Amino acid sequence: MTERARVRAIAVAVGSFVAIAVVVLGFWLGGAFEPSQRTDGSFVLDERGVFQQPLDDVNDDTSGDRLPDVVLVDADGGEHSVEELVGRPAVVNLWFSRCIPCRRELVDFAEVHAEYGDRVRFVGIDPFDTPEAMLEFADERGVVYDLWRDPDQEFVDAAGIVGFPVTMFVDADGVVLRQTGEIDAATLRSTIDELFPEDA
Repeated sequence: MTERARVRAIAVAVGSFVAIAVVVLGFWLGGAFEPSQRTDGSFVLDERGVFQQPLDDVNDDTSGDRLPDVVLVDADGGEHSVEELVGRPAVVNLWFSRCIPCRRELVDFAEVHAEYGDRVRFVGIDPFDTPEAMLEFADERGVVYDLWRDPDQEFVDAAGIVGFPVTMFVDADGVVLRQTGEIDAATLRSTIDELFPEDA
């Protein structure tokens, strides 16, 4: 091996070691990276954060059950019992800011709430974010309905939720009629019309 080839091999080896060290250090200091989806369905790691793929098949199906009787808190620290939802149909959406599908669907929730908010109550439940992160994320997407935090994950634990997002369509007695994963505006509208008809 010539001296030039030996130097090049050493440089490649050192460069590879440095690249691996940077990636490992980035994960150690900044946490996992958050993937963005390509058009072919694959994912690329391009942002720091925690990614949660929707996992509908691992969540308990709460359809037919009453909502867990736990106390949640709003961004100002005020306490809210889930029993507050009894008396009026409700759409309860569980989400958090680092969840890619939540980012996609929250704009649709804001849009449909503007159309149906007088008929059905909308509530967002966030089990992971700080109050500031929760409000900033929701505000950027036009959300103006009630947002409650589940800081000890009591609600999600009681409901058997581990994959996000989750939406529960709840009747006026507090019973979950249907539970879904990620949902778009059209399906959100049609489900509300089906489960909570205007003339009922």
